[in-house]
Amino acid sequence: MMVLAVLFAVLGAVSNAVGTAFQRKAASTVSRGGGVHLLLALVRRPAWAIGIAGVTGAALFQALALVNGPMALVQPLFMLELPFALLIAAPLLHRRLSAQGWWAVGGVVAGLALLLASAAPAGSREQASMLRWIPVLVLTLGAMVTAVLLVRSSTSPLFRAATLATGAAIGNALTAALMKSATSRLADAGLPAFLTTWQTYGFALTGVAALLLLENSLQAGPLAASQPALTIGDAAVSLVLGVVLFDETIRTGWWLLPEAIGAGLILWGVVRLTRVVPHLVDIVR
Repeated sequence: MMVLAVLFAVLGAVSNAVGTAFQRKAASTVSRGGGVHLLLALVRRPAWAIGIAGVTGAALFQALALVNGPMALVQPLFMLELPFALLIAAPLLHRRLSAQGWWAVGGVVAGLALLLASAAPAGSREQASMLRWIPVLVLTLGAMVTAVLLVRSSTSPLFRAATLATGAAIGNALTAALMKSATSRLADAGLPAFLTTWQTYGFALTGVAALLLLENSLQAGPLAASQPALTIGDAAVSLVLGVVLFDETIRTGWWLLPEAIGAGLILWGVVRLTRVVPHLVDIVR
């Protein structure tokens, strides 16, 4: 089951990266403009259709990964979307990744491997009682609302981008938790149970909210402020939600040292990518 979870999570990261890269490729061939005219122009381009298929496939792979493994394992693996998106988009958009960019990609991959190998996430529960869900929903949704309120009183691009990205990371983690619960109902009891459980509609709503926060964070300030908060925040909050909701576990004690080193490598790699890769915002959006 763990092997399947890892496989589906990696496939989800690749699929989302393909979707991102091809959507950007399609958008780069359209003259300036927006709204309905942009959409009508994009739907005529095969690259856009491939991009939509990639995003759809990513959602399916994520659901399959969460059914087969703990959140603490699955969600960190989705960090691979960023390096995969760069590796796919660079040749697609006729750009070359610099040597520093390759080192940064290597840092993210090595750090993630060290972190997950050291933490060894485990857990078999797929449902949580409402006594667990209620405080989680209050805290996570409250944090997302707080992020929006905080940026309204600030003019700092760095603060606004980092705060909104943190809210998006919390929303992504909550979406994953709700999706895990809903898809396990689908696997255990079929489509009627999936359509009648509140978690199904919960992950749809929180997913949209997280996407809106992400888009606003990318517009609010530099990617160097938003991407680290998004990347590390999603994994960290997913770990906490996995423990609180589904009794997932990770290794502690002296294992915390290599886990911290792995997290540091990931953070270093993400920050370097935001600084050394030209037009990174265009690629990852």
